[in-house]
Amino acid sequence: MEVMGNLKRTNYCNEFTLENQGENVVVAGFVQKVRNLGQLIFVDLRDRTGIVQLAFDDTSDAKLLEKAATIRTEFVIVAKGEVRKRQSINTEIKTGEIEIFVDELKILSVAKTTPFEILDDKPVSDELRLKYRYLDLRRNEMQQTILMRHKIAKATRDYYDENGFLEIETPTLIKATPEGARDFLVPSRVNSGKFFALPQSPQLYKQMLMVSGFDRYMQFARCYRDEDLRADRQPEFTQIDLEMSFVDQEDIIKINEGYMQYIFKKILGQEIKAPFHRMTYDEAMTRYGSDKPDTRFGLELNDLSSGLKDSEFKVFSGPIADGGSVRAINAKGLADKLSRKEIDKLTNIVKLFKGKGLAFLRWTSEAQSSSYEKFLSEKEKEYIKETLNVEQGDLVLIVGDSENNVVFDALGALRLELAKKFQLFDEKSYAALWVTDFPMFEYDKEDKRFYAKHHPFTAPRDEDLELLNTDPEKIIAKAYDLVLNGTEVGGGSLRITDSNVQQKVFEVLGLSKEEVEEKFGFLINAFQYGVPPHGGMAYGFDRLVMLLLEKSSIRDVIAFPKTQNASESMTECPAPVDQAQLDELSIKLNLDVK
Repeated sequence: MEVMGNLKRTNYCNEFTLENQGENVVVAGFVQKVRNLGQLIFVDLRDRTGIVQLAFDDTSDAKLLEKAATIRTEFVIVAKGEVRKRQSINTEIKTGEIEIFVDELKILSVAKTTPFEILDDKPVSDELRLKYRYLDLRRNEMQQTILMRHKIAKATRDYYDENGFLEIETPTLIKATPEGARDFLVPSRVNSGKFFALPQSPQLYKQMLMVSGFDRYMQFARCYRDEDLRADRQPEFTQIDLEMSFVDQEDIIKINEGYMQYIFKKILGQEIKAPFHRMTYDEAMTRYGSDKPDTRFGLELNDLSSGLKDSEFKVFSGPIADGGSVRAINAKGLADKLSRKEIDKLTNIVKLFKGKGLAFLRWTSEAQSSSYEKFLSEKEKEYIKETLNVEQGDLVLIVGDSENNVVFDALGALRLELAKKFQLFDEKSYAALWVTDFPMFEYDKEDKRFYAKHHPFTAPRDEDLELLNTDPEKIIAKAYDLVLNGTEVGGGSLRITDSNVQQKVFEVLGLSKEEVEEKFGFLINAFQYGVPPHGGMAYGFDRLVMLLLEKSSIRDVIAFPKTQNASESMTECPAPVDQAQLDELSIKLNLDVK
């Protein structure tokens, strides 16, 4: 092992061109590849910018050539030498016209054989990649991803700074919240028996900043939610968090459309047009079966309830009578592309969303087949065909259920499955959309209570205030989500600033005055001293980066992500702690409780 001594890096590997010929330079990094031809040795040196070739030959010092012969892949080295033109040009790398003829070499660290090659085109299991994440991060693809994440973050800060936002940090040890996902709890040693929570968002603190007079706030906020993971979720994640005073919904939408245009231009070099398309929550659910619809393709939902409500076929009429619906999509031109066996597999998707089954009509170039026509009258069969504009070559998929959400979720998932399977959209295109007018509350039949659709601090529409006392389920919130290619990238709302309205919302949510005082007393009290109208928004930064860089999972844009079971393979956390630490926190484990 050697020290660098006077060898201080002068350039990164990817910075050299023919214009640097004759210059004496120093480079440092990891060895990508060694080609030892005896009296001629070539070393591909890699750093975060790329690769440059180092050269040693029979004119090199004998000891230097001997040392170069000991180099292996992933050794960490520093080398000094002269930039010269290569005899054999490599067009696959930026520095392919030059090489560095080395006259001084130091091996700073040797390396064992790695468990996988540090190459982009070598398939490696996710499990192995995450266990040796520090090696996975050496790959060019991962290096460029993390570099682009940095650039997106910098551009974000630049944009909001230019628009008058102040970056202010809020606490990450806070009071536990009663709504939303589970909190991660942190026991207090000083205050025995009491707990902090890690923030699910900085919501209340950013509202306090508005009360404090900081009328435009932003923050890259670390947030935590103890929930089941999916491809686009992690237990800890980063939000671009925003809040503005003296604004209405149009102001917030305008500033954030500007942000999206800025990011697309700065990062992707693409122009996206504003204003973005908008649709209400009801329209999104009715047409696409989702409150985050991908509008790059059709396959829209159609309601068949009015023509089937009196059918003798109870599979259709039964759900309608119970307050649900029967809806369908016409996958035009796909009948010959899906076999009966593949249609049966689509039924499994419906069942994932608690649907009881999938009815279909398949009109191929040879014949019609259906799972339901023999149970319907001629009038009902004709009604379906006319409503859906069914023609030869079409595949009709029908779902009915007494719970409309089941119908929406199932058909929404089916349209996405078909679109991906048959590439019904341009993967290089972007469709930005605002979904507005969300329900204020959702009623849970099992818990027999209302929950906030977004959070308890979202303001209801002015014209719906009276419904707080009579019919909360019909209240529309001043809330909005930004959807990009079928993925929610951000969402927000205008906030309640009237203490009486806020108290009434807490009542609808089943919180007693005592609970409100205990959990949110500081918010209610703060509003007594003057509060400007305000609203805001938060982007899932990891998710936004994932979409901009066309990755399939947010794990690919996070340096050290968690796995599906919310653990980290590399450090093997979470992990047990010493009994002494537990005693210090007055904690006794009961591992029998599930």
